[in-house]
Amino acid sequence: MSKFKVERKPTHPGAVFKYDVLEPLDISITAAAQMLGITRKHLSNFVNGKVPCTPELAHRLAYMTNTTVASWLNMQNALNIWEEEQKEAPEGVQRLEAFA
Repeated sequence: MSKFKVERKPTHPGAVFKYDVLEPLDISITAAAQMLGITRKHLSNFVNGKVPCTPELAHRLAYMTNTTVASWLNMQNALNIWEEEQKEAPEGVQRLEAFA
């Protein structure tokens, strides 16, 4: 267990998709959702950071952009870890003295 804490919040993968894929290629949310085979609402929620990147969505994004599933899931995982590390100690959990 590392005591190193990342100070900056990692970027949500939806923002990466929006700013690195959609905007440079001038692709609308509606068009991208059709290309991905998902609803416009779901893609909108994703690019706005309201829903996480699931393995299924990562697969679709990877195929569409010729990237890897791991790249999308690693972005989401980094964000999940950062958010958990910002929280206080979980209720009811006691530290082992050897790790205190």
